[in-house]
Amino acid sequence: MDGFIRFTNQTQGRDRLFRATQYTCMLLRYLLEPKAGKEKVVMKLKKLESSVSTGRKWFRLGNVVHAVQATEQSIHATDLVPRLCLTLANLNRVIYFICDTILWVRSVGLASGINKERWRTRAARHYYYSLLLSLVRDLYEISLQMERVIHDKAKKEKSASQDPCGYSVADEETEWLQSFLLLVFRSLKRHPPLLLDTVKNLCDLLNPLDQLGICKSNPGIIGLVGLVSSIAGMITVVYPQMKLKTR
Repeated sequence: MDGFIRFTNQTQGRDRLFRATQYTCMLLRYLLEPKAGKEKVVMKLKKLESSVSTGRKWFRLGNVVHAVQATEQSIHATDLVPRLCLTLANLNRVIYFICDTILWVRSVGLASGINKERWRTRAARHYYYSLLLSLVRDLYEISLQMERVIHDKAKKEKSASQDPCGYSVADEETEWLQSFLLLVFRSLKRHPPLLLDTVKNLCDLLNPLDQLGICKSNPGIIGLVGLVSSIAGMITVVYPQMKLKTR
């Protein structure tokens, strides 16, 4: 109970909880819409989804400052690839949150002359760029972990007086693709924060892909991946050690 209270006392925790609720409503609404006699439930879910989405906009108002701070921190990363990817990703997040704030200003009626669709497209585009750059960083980190797995395996085989030239990533002779997938699995297994960050970014990517018309998805898929991403985000808030660190 104390952990839940600490979680909800954090702005990020409340946002993740609201986000999970929003995408759960979207998923349930998609599943119930085709069924007869569920019209009232669907309408309630739609209203709840809309209310939660509005609440999340209030939580995101200060995210521009957080994104600027994250940009300043990423500039000092020691490794070139993460430094470049994270700095550009955070800069795109800054622009995304600015666009999101402008959309919020229009939604509350403070400025009626704002073109909603144009700013929504801009927000989605910069969110998409941010996620792509974050995934490039994830792939780079995965490649480093794969090198470590291969190196550790080779050392074990060498200490066991086995022929290092006969080394295979898999425990038995398999096809190249199977060996590669096994290597990726082992690399992610030994680094849970990297696995969590990769899954979260992959899930988040579907939303801007759909909004930009690059890869259209139905609300059910968007709701499902959004829920998975929200749960991954909640884990990093509850357990800060599960958040991927910048080297």
